[in-house]
Amino acid sequence: MKDISFRKVYLDNGIRVVAERIPSVKSVSLGIWVGVGSRDESESEGGISHFIEHMFFKGTHRRSAHDIALEIDSIGGELNAFTTRETTTFYVKTLDAHLAKGIDIISDICLHSSLSKKEIEKEKQVILEEIKMVEDDPEDYIHDMHSLMVWDGNPLARSILGNATTVSNMKRESLLNYMKRHYNPANIVISAAGNFEFSNLINLLNKNIGKYSLNAYSNKRISPSIQGGICTKKKDIEQVHFCLGTLGLPQKHKYRYALFALNSILGGSMSSRLFQEVREKRGLVYTIYSYISSYTDVGLINIYAGTSIKALQVVLELVIKEIRKINKNGISRKEMIRVRNQMKGNLMLGLESTSNRMSRLARDEIYIGRYFSPEEVIREIEKVKPSQIQELITDLFRTEYLSLAILGPITKDIVSEKILKV
Repeated sequence: MKDISFRKVYLDNGIRVVAERIPSVKSVSLGIWVGVGSRDESESEGGISHFIEHMFFKGTHRRSAHDIALEIDSIGGELNAFTTRETTTFYVKTLDAHLAKGIDIISDICLHSSLSKKEIEKEKQVILEEIKMVEDDPEDYIHDMHSLMVWDGNPLARSILGNATTVSNMKRESLLNYMKRHYNPANIVISAAGNFEFSNLINLLNKNIGKYSLNAYSNKRISPSIQGGICTKKKDIEQVHFCLGTLGLPQKHKYRYALFALNSILGGSMSSRLFQEVREKRGLVYTIYSYISSYTDVGLINIYAGTSIKALQVVLELVIKEIRKINKNGISRKEMIRVRNQMKGNLMLGLESTSNRMSRLARDEIYIGRYFSPEEVIREIEKVKPSQIQELITDLFRTEYLSLAILGPITKDIVSEKILKV
């Protein structure tokens, strides 16, 4: 890790650039992170952040969609994008020798998209099919179903993809107006990791992006309150799928590493309590895991499983039982050592990927506002105590916070709210 050097600079137009130079690799990953996602959309705009992400690949004033694909493939590079509830990200990965071409392509699609009306109509059909695909996949859909319940009344509740009505109503003028509000230098972070010279990187970015300017950015997000309870949806499929969630932590919380540890212990790995107890010992599920969703101001920790209808009650009881056990007994010294080593191992393995490091740089800047070196992250992991984990599970896994979404061949009263009592 001694060969890693970090810098944060500003382009001529004020866009923040966070970069790690790693001379020992032969690639560069670069991402343009825009601080806007589905939670920033009005109800009628549902899915517009994701729609814009798609449209940036459909041609610019200089390149057709086919040209974009050919040029990135001709240098053996990768070009892609993704949308979350709080960010829209475009990223490119190339060999270090092709950095200039990679920056030229990604800046072109982000700054000079033609947003052709013909392509917009075509892309509506693509995204409508994507929505149907998610709805047909219960392991995907259950998470949207749970979010809709738990963040009811807040934009966080809505699907990133939007719905059939909002997508069908997308207009070029709406896309341009939305970009004008959100795609401006104060709301953009560029992150890069790999083998490059800092001066060359900044010169290339200033040449391609540094003159881009729009009005100052201002975005007011409404913080939601968590909604507990149970929601069910009948669907003619083989398994019953459920998502059990509770209050989590925002991205910047001082106990975030303790939450990572709790997630790993509960259901974040093959050695986790839920995987071992429910799958390995009893064979009641094929898939069971926990995961964290953290945002600027709020968060969730969720548990997903798919099982048979006859085993649903037992699986839910086992999940609640493990939560109660950690609440009552805490975790052992041996378990704490294991989870610390797992977290450190995951960090170190991730450092071998410039894509992973690029993403970590951007998220640290967006959510924390500063750089965390790998050594500093390891020190934070070492500070996590069993008492912090027990405190978290006591504070977060409370009956009034627990929410349960169930999807499958079920009746409405398949489970009682008593199941959520911890």
